[in-house]
Amino acid sequence: MTRDFSGAVTDEVYAGFFPYYAEVCALSELRKKRGHGVLVRSGMGGHSLLYLNGVGLDRAAGYPTLILCEPDAAPARHGVGLSVNSHYKNAKWVAAEGRNFVWRGALAPGERLSVKAYERTQHYAKSIGVLEGVAFHDELFRDKPRGMSESDYMYEISVATDYAVRFGRNSYRARIPLDYRRMAKIVDYLNGLNVPYRDGEKAFQWRLFNDNCSHVAHNALAEAGVWKPWPIGEWFVTAAFKFPVPKNEFVDLVLRANDLPIDDPRAIYRDEVARRALLDMDVLPTAPGALAISTPAITDNDVYDTKRLKLIFYDKSLLRPYYRHFSRIFSDPRYVDLRANLVHFAGLYESALKRGTALKGGEPGSDELARFHASYERTIDREADKVRQILEHLDRSACQTVLAAL
Repeated sequence: MTRDFSGAVTDEVYAGFFPYYAEVCALSELRKKRGHGVLVRSGMGGHSLLYLNGVGLDRAAGYPTLILCEPDAAPARHGVGLSVNSHYKNAKWVAAEGRNFVWRGALAPGERLSVKAYERTQHYAKSIGVLEGVAFHDELFRDKPRGMSESDYMYEISVATDYAVRFGRNSYRARIPLDYRRMAKIVDYLNGLNVPYRDGEKAFQWRLFNDNCSHVAHNALAEAGVWKPWPIGEWFVTAAFKFPVPKNEFVDLVLRANDLPIDDPRAIYRDEVARRALLDMDVLPTAPGALAISTPAITDNDVYDTKRLKLIFYDKSLLRPYYRHFSRIFSDPRYVDLRANLVHFAGLYESALKRGTALKGGEPGSDELARFHASYERTIDREADKVRQILEHLDRSACQTVLAAL
């Protein structure tokens, strides 16, 4: 059982502080009930979805194409959820627009997931062109019911995987704040991934071990200096021993975004990715606002079986470190509650400011070392000030809420 403290700050409030952010979302297996359209079920490895806030879709493109919202265009109000699976022939990913639609489809707050609501969600997905310009592999249509159009079939088997994912799946979301420049790198990277397939000359082939949904999400964040990229197209025998899976990636991102020793400049300098992120972008992979969020599938549900949905780790070690990390994440408020997270980082930055000169003079001088130290100090100062401002805002809001209740 997990505990989720994140409800104290809504998505809208969070986006006011961090308008550009990404979520690597580990989604559980999917079990559709019989008698409600096409029977769709998936394995215990689950599915990965990448949500990007501050990003929209180019509706005029006629094909999945991302656009980055400018800072003066209310980026906090826009977002897309990207999905990668074996269905697509002429694209590596598709995207649904709108935070609420990605998670709840066209379902109103408190509404039961009835067959009517399920069908309404598909109609809405068609109206906004979630699969516009996308072709599926021919063999998928062998199971298409007689009398159903290919387009209707495509949208039918995409529900709860490419959009409206909470219709039938539990989710674990690792959220990491970004900025305009890093989100721009992610958008350019993802748009580039679809280019080789768009004209149909090359067909996308999803591969579990060396080109799956988690590879795309992982490598998109690598473009933003979060971690090292994961190789694509490795020999499957080699790749089978170590490859990204949704639940592992969730844990890895939560820890990467929260647990680097950012108050120790020597340790950061030794981390190649963190060092490059500082030198090239004045940022660190570990920063305030990175949260873990657990959201269950919709239980008031006529269409999907949402009892005891499974989502496994790929954890070969007998010590089962991923299970231990997962339990720790959802038992420590600093990983799941924004205020506790900010207080934790305020302490780290205070420690870092006291130790800020430790790297200077402690190692042989070099131009890179000098630039690293200057960037480290700028980043720590900037982030410490940001934390202070957000905490002050949260405290004022809490006082206003109490006064309004008196």
